Amino acid sequence: MRVTQRVKKILSHYESDNPGTKGNLARILMEGKLGGTGKLVILPVDQGFEHGPARSFAPNPAAYDPHYHFQLAIDAGLSAYAAPLGMIEAGADTFAGAIPTILKVNSSNSLATEKDQALTGSVNDALRLGCAAIGFTIYPGSEYAFQLMEEIREMAEEAKAAGLAVVVWSYPRGPNLDKTAETAFDICAYAAHMAALLGAHIIKVKPPTAAVSLEAAKKSYANIDGSTLAKRVAHVVQSCFAGKRIVVFSGGEAKDLEGLYEEVRGLRDGGANGSIIGRNTFQRPREEALAMLAKIIEIYQGKA
Repeated sequence: MRVTQRVKKILSHYESDNPGTKGNLARILMEGKLGGTGKLVILPVDQGFEHGPARSFAPNPAAYDPHYHFQLAIDAGLSAYAAPLGMIEAGADTFAGAIPTILKVNSSNSLATEKDQALTGSVNDALRLGCAAIGFTIYPGSEYAFQLMEEIREMAEEAKAAGLAVVVWSYPRGPNLDKTAETAFDICAYAAHMAALLGAHIIKVKPPTAAVSLEAAKKSYANIDGSTLAKRVAHVVQSCFAGKRIVVFSGGEAKDLEGLYEEVRGLRDGGANGSIIGRNTFQRPREEALAMLAKIIEIYQGKA
């Protein structure tokens, strides 16, 4: 596998990691149509756990089949495919080596009342299935935030020792955070920074809004420009060790295409490493999804 100078530069920021982990990061960074550019588009399909099968897949029934998602990610030229244990097991042999995979090792569900996640996969599962990384969600602000942080610290140590990369979904939620606070400018940056401090190689957060929520932070943010999405994203990236960690942003709930493309342009202009887009992808018919992903890739390539 040829590794570009841009990717070598990114890998140089991970000074403590062994060749196995750096090799798996390189697999993701060199894959697909954005391979070698330092930009990523990842397909995550953990929404069946989070929202249930009908809410996730009924808009596009072909998506009930795990093979559909593997093939979609491959045909679109994406960087990686992320999913829980059962989804990856269901296509592991057919698609072995075809695209880097990320095993989502903890999961929540809509039937629970707590902002917590159960461990639903392991480092050994990821190794057995040939994954390049594990993925883990933390909820800064939750009553269970410290427990989740302790779990990922332990799992990250095991994963890195085995040569796997670590992806952390950092989603602020909890009794002191309303819906506005969950995506507020200051809270998103704080959540991303926590993931970096926990040793994540790739950090996933939501696109930040212009709100500043934490009262204690408002004085600090008085002189930080958050007037556009690009400027807010630049601050989130800066918060991840001055841009020395890979930061990708979620696509969130389904939205119209022009709104999605405009958001991706803001992410690109702010220096984001890319997007990790689930429902906005697999809830559309296959050809529409492929066209949408092609456009997003063009945006990150600076062509649109």
